[in-house]
Amino acid sequence: MTKNLVVVESPAKAKTINKILGRNYKVAASYGHVRDLPKSKLGVDEENDFAPHYVTLRDKSKVIKSLREAAKKSDAVYLAADPDREGESICFHVRELLHKEADTFHRVTFNEITAPAVKRAFEHAGDLNISKVEAQQARRILDRLVGYKLSPLLWRKVGRGLSAGRVQSVALKLIVEREREIQGFNVEEYWKITAKLLGEQEPAFEALANRRSGKKFSIDNENDATSAVEYLRGQDFIVKNVAVKPRKRNAPPPFITSTLQQDAFRRLGFPVAKTMRVAQKLYEGINLGSEGQVALITYMRTDSTRIADEAKDAAAKLIDKRFGEKFVQKQAVKRKAAKGAQDAHEAIRPNYIERVPDSLEGLLDRDQFRLYELIWKRFIASQMAPAQFEGTTVDIEAGEFEFRATGSRLLFDGYLAVLGLNKEDADSLLPPLEEGQTLKVQDLTPSQHFTQPPARYSEAGLVKELESRGIGRPSTYSTIISTIINREYVDRENKRLKPTDLGIVVTDLLIENFHDLMDYEYTARLEEVLDRIEEGNES
Repeated sequence: MTKNLVVVESPAKAKTINKILGRNYKVAASYGHVRDLPKSKLGVDEENDFAPHYVTLRDKSKVIKSLREAAKKSDAVYLAADPDREGESICFHVRELLHKEADTFHRVTFNEITAPAVKRAFEHAGDLNISKVEAQQARRILDRLVGYKLSPLLWRKVGRGLSAGRVQSVALKLIVEREREIQGFNVEEYWKITAKLLGEQEPAFEALANRRSGKKFSIDNENDATSAVEYLRGQDFIVKNVAVKPRKRNAPPPFITSTLQQDAFRRLGFPVAKTMRVAQKLYEGINLGSEGQVALITYMRTDSTRIADEAKDAAAKLIDKRFGEKFVQKQAVKRKAAKGAQDAHEAIRPNYIERVPDSLEGLLDRDQFRLYELIWKRFIASQMAPAQFEGTTVDIEAGEFEFRATGSRLLFDGYLAVLGLNKEDADSLLPPLEEGQTLKVQDLTPSQHFTQPPARYSEAGLVKELESRGIGRPSTYSTIISTIINREYVDRENKRLKPTDLGIVVTDLLIENFHDLMDYEYTARLEEVLDRIEEGNES
């Protein structure tokens, strides 16, 4: 028995780690969870402190047999699943099924699959984190109990085969409530008046009416808008005030799970499930030809924007080399953690800062390349100096009306050198203007507008809303959305989430019969309890 057995979740991860550890280790995959509560019955002893009854998953018999045979030939077994509750649970159940002495097992965790991180983890191997296992078990039991209480109601009232879940049902409630806001929205008409003005120098510029007789400008019909324009044609437009202020915009933080999901949806059009699927491959490792299997990003399920010092130093050197010393961030930006953040892992970043996206073109498929590029650019930008602008605001009097024009000028692009300019960042310069100056009116234009109802949630918007309410955790958002879509409670329509008639009926029934379970704050409090269990502060 000379080899050590290492158990991970997936073959791709096994291949990457095997390359790092070498011939004295055999790395094998469990292919995810190996045990779970039974599908055909509750599997929880409600009379005996809610003890779970686990069964080996039917399709994992061969996997378990293979792992047992490998374990018999090994001096030690290293459990190296992902460093979260699910990973800890996988390790626990693998240990339970391998029938080896307790001191044979060692737990190793790492946030990045690089040679230094993996070797360091093996040098400091420890024990299973039972608090994490208990937190995952508590979540699983809770979800099973809730599902078994809710689903029979749906069978009786709606139809067989329907099911409900603790967090998924609350997410569905958000979507249904937004739909009712849209249906009940009262459209209101309003008008804007735009003046095109010219000073002593070009260019001409536009200003919007924003006050009238000292109050906020408000017109809701065409007759009043026309009358206002007629009145303004007889007035002098005089510069009342010119304010020029410098302003700076700090770089955005590196990605956490939720912000990666949101940005990938907005910029790449990726559904949340696709983002996590592609990110998982980048984390576990991809074949880079002559280099073999290489992991490219850190662990992608995290709620922390924290960055390791060595990664900061590497980013600073690259920024200095590519852009110049003045682009390096001199002082870290203090950021408020998201509600319920556990801060267990680093932010999502490239494992190797020097692997610029262009160097991987042709080695990654299109989706992998685009997501890697998004992560790389966001991380590098997060370590760069703020962008600096000069903003100008001009207030203009015209009789009883007041107009306002705004302009801006980019003085130093800072992190925008990597992320690029948005439309609002582009220079919108105003000509030189002085207080008391009379302007020439080139045009006065009234325009009709209507108030708009709130938009349906996109997948990115729903993730943001769930996170802001403390509902769910980074590892659950993708599953939540996939579940309510697969159950046909929600349709995707123009990249937005629209509840189906079935989804609305299910939500109403659940609210009527299980008010507490459908309450947002109650659900968030349960998440906090699960977090305390993981931290060992509650049992």
